[in-house]
Amino acid sequence: MTERRLYLDAAAGETRGVVTLDGRPERLLIVRDGDLAAQALGARVIARIRALDRANALAFLDLGAGPDAVLNLTKEVGPLAEGQAVEVEIRSEPRRDKGASVRLIGAAEGPPRLLVAAPSLAERLQGYAATEIRTGGVARSMADTAQDEALQSIFPLPGGGTLAVEPTRALTALDVDLGSKPGAEAKRATRAANLAALGVAARVLRLKGLGGLIVIDLVGRGHDAPALLSAARAAFAADNPGVALGAVSRFGTLELTVPRRIRPALDILTDGAGALSVLSEALALARALEREAMADGGGRFEATAAPEVAAAAGPALSQLTARLGARLAVRGEPGRPRGVVSVARI
Repeated sequence: MTERRLYLDAAAGETRGVVTLDGRPERLLIVRDGDLAAQALGARVIARIRALDRANALAFLDLGAGPDAVLNLTKEVGPLAEGQAVEVEIRSEPRRDKGASVRLIGAAEGPPRLLVAAPSLAERLQGYAATEIRTGGVARSMADTAQDEALQSIFPLPGGGTLAVEPTRALTALDVDLGSKPGAEAKRATRAANLAALGVAARVLRLKGLGGLIVIDLVGRGHDAPALLSAARAAFAADNPGVALGAVSRFGTLELTVPRRIRPALDILTDGAGALSVLSEALALARALEREAMADGGGRFEATAAPEVAAAAGPALSQLTARLGARLAVRGEPGRPRGVVSVARI
C-alpha cells in the first residue's frame, strides 16, 4: 500500500509544492514570481494562429506572452486559418527548447490574452491526494530535499544497484547498474534490480518533470518480459492517461512514452549548462536569510554572495523586509564565486 503526502512551501520569490510517495519526493512543482500566467498548465487563453504547418499537421499560436504554443492539427480540430483567434487550454507547459502544447476549445474573438488562470499550486497538489497539505518548517525542509534530489542524476536502488537518468533533446535514457554479484546470486539479483528500477524510475521521472520518449537500459540478459511489463504498468499508472509501453527489446531495453505536462525541474532550477541558475541561487540565499531572521527575532543579518546573485535577490529581499522588518541585507562581493554564500549577524 502506498501513501502520498502533500507539502506547500511559500517563500520569498517562489512557492514550491511537493508530493511524497512513501516518504520519498515524487513530484516537485515550482511557481516563481514573474512566471507567465498564460503559459501555466491548465490556463485557458485566447490565442492567435500565427502560422500553419500543414505538412507536419501543426499550428503555432501566439498566446500574448512567451513563446508560441503548438496545436496538433487533427480531424477533430477542423479547419483553421492564419490570424484566426481561438480559445485553448494549456496541456503541457513550455520546455527550454519547446513551446507549450494546447488543446483547442473553440473559436474566439479579440487579441491574445489570459482568459482563465491556471489552478493554484495548492489546488494542483490536492489533485494528487485527498489529504491535508502541510506547511511551515516541515514543508520548507521537504521542498529543499525534493529540490536537491531532482538535481541528482544517479539514484540508489533498494537491495543494491543504481539507476542513472540522462535527459537529452530526443529522449530520456535510464541505465540500470547492478555492480558485481557472485555467480550464484547474479540471476536473482539482476531480476530484483530491474523490477526495483522501474518503481524508482517512475518516481524520479515525475520528480524531475520528465516525459516523452523514455528508454530504460535493463541490466543482464534473458529478461522476464511479462513480469517487467506488468511492473512497469503498475509503476507508471500514476502518469496516465497517455502512458504507452513498448516490448522489451532483444538489446535489453524497455521503451515507453510518458505524457509531458509540467516544465522539467532542471529547466526551472538550472542554466543551459546544468549549473544552478543565478535566480535559483538568489532564492536559496533569501531562504537562508529568512531562516536566520526567524530563529533570532531581533537580530540583523547580512548575506554575502557573488554580485550577480546579490542583484537577483533584490525582489525577494524586498518581500522579506516588508514582512520581517528592515533588518536584513544582501551584499555583493566582487570576486566571490557563484555558489558561495555566507549569512552573518551584524
